[in-house]
Amino acid sequence: MSATGDQAPDPLAQRTPRAREIIAAARRLLASEGWEATTMRTLAADLGIRAPSLYHHVASRDALRVALCEVALAEMGTALRQPLPGEGPNDDPVAVLLRRYRERALREPELYRLTTAGRLPRAEILAGLEDWSGEPFLTVTGDPYRAQALWAGAHGLVILEIDGRLPTAEAPRPTWEALGRAFARAER
Repeated sequence: MSATGDQAPDPLAQRTPRAREIIAAARRLLASEGWEATTMRTLAADLGIRAPSLYHHVASRDALRVALCEVALAEMGTALRQPLPGEGPNDDPVAVLLRRYRERALREPELYRLTTAGRLPRAEILAGLEDWSGEPFLTVTGDPYRAQALWAGAHGLVILEIDGRLPTAEAPRPTWEALGRAFARAER
């Protein structure tokens, strides 16, 4: 199975119902406690089972991380393709993309951080999923290097916002708008 086109890939489709339950529980733990606290032991306790039972469904903590990254990439790619309330067809595509990206990343900051911090285990991730997830950046920029630069700017702002590193409460919106204008202006 690979990720292509506008159809949202389902990285959990080939998983057993129990594996999907384990991944969902890990996602909840990640959201409430962070990745460091999301161990196989805490996950098993959360599910009311013994830790060795998890390994029948998820090979390792690294495999669990891969599954969570796949879910996050699929959801981000889907979000970047779906309109937000109030979006119109005449809105600037770069600004629209940035609003969608920010909204999705801030919805689950720990899942976002897990997926974007450190090395992405590309060899283990569903073939084509990373490209599918980021393809809307290429669509709005028309160039793979500009797409990567726009993503880098969006990622940097999201992390700064998640970490409370922007100087004032009003700072996120004008800063995001400035990023969008910088890329929209470069289009002309």
